[in-house]
Amino acid sequence: MNNLSPSTDLAAEWNTARVLYPVYVALAREFVIDLKPCNELDGGVEAPEQETVELARRWFEEMDGRIRVHQLRQFLQTTTLVDDEALRLLLVQHLSKPKHTDSDRDKIDFLLVQFFSHCAPSRLEDADVDLAYVSQMLEPVLGSVQPEVPEWIKPLDELISQASHCSSLSDLLGSKILDRGRKLKTSSGEKYFEVAAMVAFTRFSFLMRRVFFRLMHQDLNAILDGLRELGSRGVTTLDCRRAQFSAEEPVARLRMICQSWKVMFHAEYSSGQPLSMLVDLRAVVNAALARSAQKKTDGAGASPVRAAAASAGAGGATAAGAPEFEVSPHEWNDGTSSEHSNPPSDEGTS
Repeated sequence: MNNLSPSTDLAAEWNTARVLYPVYVALAREFVIDLKPCNELDGGVEAPEQETVELARRWFEEMDGRIRVHQLRQFLQTTTLVDDEALRLLLVQHLSKPKHTDSDRDKIDFLLVQFFSHCAPSRLEDADVDLAYVSQMLEPVLGSVQPEVPEWIKPLDELISQASHCSSLSDLLGSKILDRGRKLKTSSGEKYFEVAAMVAFTRFSFLMRRVFFRLMHQDLNAILDGLRELGSRGVTTLDCRRAQFSAEEPVARLRMICQSWKVMFHAEYSSGQPLSMLVDLRAVVNAALARSAQKKTDGAGASPVRAAAASAGAGGATAAGAPEFEVSPHEWNDGTSSEHSNPPSDEGTS
């Protein structure tokens, strides 16, 4: 909390504390953070003394020190307690700290993207997400400043351009674009907290979310369509050891797993194990489709219809029907706008 002394500032700080206290209490409960409640805030005091405000301030500082970035991310993407104003106050509270740790930076980075996503229109086109627009949307927390982008941060534009040309999650992960953006941010030190840097990283992370979810949907569609095609060819199990499943994994179970992944990845994304399994599973299904098509060619000859379906199954929607998950370009907004119910995270870039 801010170290402010005038009575008007104390009143504002106390009002902010009263808004955020239920959020912190719920977060502590969800992640079993062992910290005693703040008696001063529990008491519902309307006009506290300065000492009372300072005690509450220290409680928030203690909580902030115990809350991990992934906990804040997961909580904010699943709770209904945090509206746009509470999100703004969370940002202001973290930004106003006199000294920032790496954890503070990562929390601020996530909160900025979350705030921008909540405020931005759901039909916002990628081309409209320029620095001026992002700066305008972040004005309630960063002030009305038109930032001049320093040279050290301009590589983000090239990373965004490269990401837009990726055709699968494998391409995105293999390019190390998310890692390179992360490295640029972590190496920036105090420069990250310059307005121009925060605006640029918010734009980068927001657009990376969109790319990620577009590719995630495409991969899941390709896997599910491929599994459907394999089932129609009589294939009931697949050797999925490459994707960390069994040597005889039932196709029906794989379909159920993919359905659950769709929900899971809508809650959070990262470059960790589940995402690697998704990438590897697509490779397994593509290889199985190719082998199945080759067997038909070597045997009775491939049916033109089957051959077309196999080709489509390896790359996306099949001729057998519509994709399992319909995703329009406007829905690549990753679900974080206020019109969506399951906002994802930016684990890969924050």
